[in-house]
Amino acid sequence: MSPQRESILIVDFGSQYSRLIARRVRESSVYCEIVSYNTKWGAVKGLNPKGIILSGGPASVYDERSPLAPLWVFESGLPVLGICYGMQVLVHQLGGKVAASTKKEYGHAVLHQNKPNESLFTGLPQSLPVWMSHADQVTELPPGFVSMAHTDNSPIAVVGNDKGILGIQFHPEVVHTPQGSNIIENFLTKTCNMGQTWTPGNFVSDSINRIREQVGGGKVICALSGGVDSAVAATLVHKAVGDQLTCIFVNNGLMRRGEPDRVKETFEKYMDINFIFSESTERFLTGLAGVIDPERKRKIIGEEFINVFDEEASKLGAVDFLTQGTLYPDVIESKTSDNSVSATIKTHHNVGGLPDHMKMELVEPLRYLFKDEVRQVGLELGLPEEMVYRQPFPGPGLAIRIMGEVTSEKLEILRAADWIVMDEVKSNGLYNELWQTFAVLTGSRSVGVTGDFRTYGHVIAIRAVKSDDAMTADWARLPYDVLASISSRISNEVPDVNRVVFDITSKPPGTIEWE
Repeated sequence: MSPQRESILIVDFGSQYSRLIARRVRESSVYCEIVSYNTKWGAVKGLNPKGIILSGGPASVYDERSPLAPLWVFESGLPVLGICYGMQVLVHQLGGKVAASTKKEYGHAVLHQNKPNESLFTGLPQSLPVWMSHADQVTELPPGFVSMAHTDNSPIAVVGNDKGILGIQFHPEVVHTPQGSNIIENFLTKTCNMGQTWTPGNFVSDSINRIREQVGGGKVICALSGGVDSAVAATLVHKAVGDQLTCIFVNNGLMRRGEPDRVKETFEKYMDINFIFSESTERFLTGLAGVIDPERKRKIIGEEFINVFDEEASKLGAVDFLTQGTLYPDVIESKTSDNSVSATIKTHHNVGGLPDHMKMELVEPLRYLFKDEVRQVGLELGLPEEMVYRQPFPGPGLAIRIMGEVTSEKLEILRAADWIVMDEVKSNGLYNELWQTFAVLTGSRSVGVTGDFRTYGHVIAIRAVKSDDAMTADWARLPYDVLASISSRISNEVPDVNRVVFDITSKPPGTIEWE
């Protein structure tokens, strides 16, 4: 994974699949970045692009308000692959015609090659299943282009010319096109002649050099959360600058059972990193007393974290740099928000709100990685698998998995229930298949019977989801026997709980966390 730096540019027209295209390119060990359709050449030429992919999108090219490719895409002389709307864009801009289709295509189709293309379809059969999602179609080719494949409803489904400009009407990036990854890899390696150098080992060595160049002899601090992102970022920085780094872990009392001790042991015993453990449970619980609103909870936790972090950092004297575990999806989202207005669903918990007097330059070694790539780098760095494959855990911790006021008693109930959920999921070999699994203390009570006595106990909800990047998620179909065991154990082993329910809500319409 060396960002140096041949790259593929993915020009985004608002497609829901642009990130998926990027992930498929990265899976081929090729570096890429997503850029908006209105990006100037001067902003991307430093990435040393060797090819361009035009994403899909919801617009129609014959609408005068529709986004089009910047002129540099076709003036650069680079190979181009247009996907769905991206194909229609290049056809339209290069002199062909696109019109509304009389036969729309949504879903499975079979692609038949008219003229086998040596680069794009190398190693693939003459006919193959693909996934379509379009209401427009190419009706006339641009000068110099030929039709290379068709489906039953799309007479022109693949186009190309002798300059390496190609268009495909289907979506190779989705799993419903089984050989789509092969098509993308063929474009990268055969049409663009890209070397497959984006590997964990290359990324680590390159990042160490970049961090040393940025930091020099400066002092660096890192806020550890216990999650994989901050752990990998801290380990990279430590390998680069050694004792110039100090990591600060704030125990807010809102973590899972035993996690603060596990974090402390990992970084003190195994990592040999300057490590500060701040026991701050009482401060956080005092601040949360009587608070019910979830946004207020998040704000209080964020502000108190900043206060504690500031106090601990000030003991170190002047600090020049702050390490953060920012990932590429965060970068993409921030760029998107620059160009559009969107509602705030939940406040993001991060250390971005540090006090003005803490004027530090950011060190973000993971800034261009997806989550799965962070895990690969973590393994390359020798981090324990348990830490590398730890499921995401929210910054506000268990506070947003307790509906209503957070108290030490409720935290103990939730920790006990959550530990049972994790134990059952892990012992049944399901942990690594799931994006997140956890228990929620719902804030509701229900009538039950224990022995011959009526009870009025807490209701625990079980949440288990599958996802690639948390932007969307589907509820996980856990086996009934696992759910039965979880329910039985929680009802019997956790005091004051007499009912367990299973959350089968996907995202959207719900969010992964309850608050």
